Amino acid sequence: MDPDFIRQQIAAHEPNIHVVRGDHNLNPGMDPNGPLTPAAVLVPLILRDDGITVLLTQRTEQMAKHPGQISFPGGHVDAIDTDAEATALRETEEEVGLARKHIELIGRLDNYVIRTGFLVTPVVGIVRPPFDIEPDTYEVEEVFEVPMHFLMDAKNHERHSRAFKGQNREFYAMPFNGHYIWGATAGMIVNLHDILNKPRKPVL
Repeated sequence: MDPDFIRQQIAAHEPNIHVVRGDHNLNPGMDPNGPLTPAAVLVPLILRDDGITVLLTQRTEQMAKHPGQISFPGGHVDAIDTDAEATALRETEEEVGLARKHIELIGRLDNYVIRTGFLVTPVVGIVRPPFDIEPDTYEVEEVFEVPMHFLMDAKNHERHSRAFKGQNREFYAMPFNGHYIWGATAGMIVNLHDILNKPRKPVL
């Protein structure tokens, strides 16, 4: 996929503040209770010589929230953060050691509500190698990359289900080379797919 095309599609996307994506999209009635905590993640698109990849992390089992799950680098908004972009860049540096000087921010996906009570703003960034990775070993078990063409192939957007508090819960999943990408992370990837496959607006 061409980086310029990605830039154009993401820049042209206007997140709908009235329609929020989330776990509830596949599970009506499973909205989180109570106030939502603002958070942000970085969706890092790596410009490799053999094609674009997407950087993901696997959280350690000792994390209080979502232990062992695969996620984008990110976290809750701190008072020092001026916006979601600042949160995403700061958390990426803290979690995986990827310096912001390597990241070109190009826009946002739709906000995503997580059942555990977070309102997440996904920020898309293009990353140019070479760069160093120094994961925070308390938070991050592994940092890995997945070819973007795999994640953008709708045939790989599987729908799985499991029992949750006596109810059947459905979610997106994208198993890849022993990694189980699912839940909110997979939902954001589906959102990225939808944005990149929108018809282009005609040039007047």
